[in-house]
Amino acid sequence: MTKIPFYQVDAFTDQPFAGNPAGICLFEDHQLTDNQLQAIAAEVNLSETAFLWPSANGYHLRWFTPAVEVALCGHATLASASVLWETGRASRDSPIRFQTLSGELIAHPGTANWIELDFPAQYGTAVTLPDGLCQALGIEPVPALFMEDRYLIELATEEQVRNLKPDFRALSPYDHAIVTSRSALGSPFDFVSRFFTTRAGIDEDPVTGSAHCCLATYWADKLEKTEFLAYQASERGGILKVRLEGDRVRLTGQTVMLIEGTFRIPVN
Repeated sequence: MTKIPFYQVDAFTDQPFAGNPAGICLFEDHQLTDNQLQAIAAEVNLSETAFLWPSANGYHLRWFTPAVEVALCGHATLASASVLWETGRASRDSPIRFQTLSGELIAHPGTANWIELDFPAQYGTAVTLPDGLCQALGIEPVPALFMEDRYLIELATEEQVRNLKPDFRALSPYDHAIVTSRSALGSPFDFVSRFFTTRAGIDEDPVTGSAHCCLATYWADKLEKTEFLAYQASERGGILKVRLEGDRVRLTGQTVMLIEGTFRIPVN
């Protein structure tokens, strides 16, 4: 029987039962198959489960939704760093380096439980939205960008973003969709967003760090600034500080640890 330390952490929030929950599994060395990792992620059934084990210069890190492995995940990286610091596996005096499918990612400890992530910026190209995608989202055709595997769509008002009620079955054939707008007048936030990712086995991701690698470059051009306070307007909601620095994006958020336990995996 293999016993794996397991934690569940709410990320991009300072309140329990908000933000985006992530499962974190820690290995002394990694001996499970990809099928076993996927099965654990399906069992946990959160938007992402992260798997970590020591590397020569930090930690290896992989992320799985209940259905697929993903190349980049912000909230589970934030949660991973918080677990490593909170359990004493890493020193709060130093950043943590993660080796991932998206290259090396670095988490820096901040003050008041804030953690800063150093992620790659993403830029898009102008596209015409497929008619079926507009119909699935319930929006009129609008200009959009495509960035690697996701559409970025700006709507006219925050109210429109918050009130979207997509047809998730009709959305499933399409790539991931980020829907965003400027925040309403008087809001403390610069912009709001929502992230739909039915193809990854999740209808709506509560708070998506990787989406803000796209949103940072988009809103830097629109608002002519490089630092933002962002709100992801899912049912759970989450807050991110976002800063664009050249070809990197600094994502800063808080976390709350809710569950600590052990996975027991039979050895064949």
